[in-house]
Amino acid sequence: MAHLLIIDDEAPIRTSLREILEYEGHRISEAATGMDGVLAASKTKFDGIFCDVKMPQMDGLDVLDMLAKKGVQTPVVMISGHGTVDTAVASLKKGAYDFIQKPLDLNRVLVTLRNMLEREALVETTQVLKNKAHKAQSHTIVGESEAIRDILSMVETVAPTEARVLVTGANGAGKELVARQIHNGSPRAEGPFVEVNCAAIPGDLIESELFGHEKGAFTSAVSQRKGKFEQAQGGTLFLDEIGDMSANAQAKVLRALQEHKISRVGSDKDIAVDVRVVAATNKDLKQAIADGEFREDLYHRLAVVPIHVPALAERASDVPVLVAHFLDLLCGQSGRSVPEVSAEAMDMLAGAPWTGNVRELRNAVERLLIFCPAKGAIDAALVAKHGHLG
Repeated sequence: MAHLLIIDDEAPIRTSLREILEYEGHRISEAATGMDGVLAASKTKFDGIFCDVKMPQMDGLDVLDMLAKKGVQTPVVMISGHGTVDTAVASLKKGAYDFIQKPLDLNRVLVTLRNMLEREALVETTQVLKNKAHKAQSHTIVGESEAIRDILSMVETVAPTEARVLVTGANGAGKELVARQIHNGSPRAEGPFVEVNCAAIPGDLIESELFGHEKGAFTSAVSQRKGKFEQAQGGTLFLDEIGDMSANAQAKVLRALQEHKISRVGSDKDIAVDVRVVAATNKDLKQAIADGEFREDLYHRLAVVPIHVPALAERASDVPVLVAHFLDLLCGQSGRSVPEVSAEAMDMLAGAPWTGNVRELRNAVERLLIFCPAKGAIDAALVAKHGHLG
């Protein structure tokens, strides 16, 4: 069932068209003027619009212009009792899907509507597939070094299981990508992937963030709130920088892992949770355990399968592959052609220290792309000037 808008200043026409479309099971809204129709289409997402060409104050062509200015992309079928070839051509040039003359032919209306809705469904499906492809490309672990091959092999082995994974490595090395790859390769792939940066949340709020809270649990708790464990139900919870988690939160996370239950702040009621936990840290947790900063029992609960992501400087052979990957990704987003990278420029990039790891390299590639002429190449001079290689 589609939600359709009819814009026509003649009530009998609106009634006739409404009866035809409602008989087919569609939901109908009406507007008696062009301005009312534009306002309705701006506020409500319609699946299609039927609009009269000749109306006082604002005709159908003006309606098309106003809808375009407001960014409304709903397909519009123009209808007219005074239709001419010029009017039809003008309507189509302004973005109308089709043009139908009055008196309205039932079969023509229904065939046009069916084709319009099928086209919109196809456009929407194509966009969803593009988004999925882009997301998959953005979350792909890229590299050909032995270290990356080992990581990919481990991910492929552990992803289909329910084993908890602890990912270690420096900031920007790609720990989140490993976590997402594990999620995407698991039976939970259709479930949510919920990320929590433990280092970015103040210690007094981390428990509320993870486990939720009841209304009135503390001064600013004006309503009940689900925590990340509940939000990740049926999926994967990624606890990034878990080495920065407070002692109290560590104890509660341990209980959640042991008993598969949590309780919101301000409540004694247990809530069952079905969540796979993947954790990550840039700290040496064994040293943190020795220093009394991290619970050893929690460490062993999390590190069923440890995966270490080496710094980019330790796998310089991956730099050319990553540069090519980021150029494809960024150029695909902007619609520009992928520039060539000279051998000397690539040697400079591969030899840089990359203390910020893959994240820093991506920023450098994006910066080089910005300053690279539209039909130019990324050469040594451009890298020296805008690469900021330290």
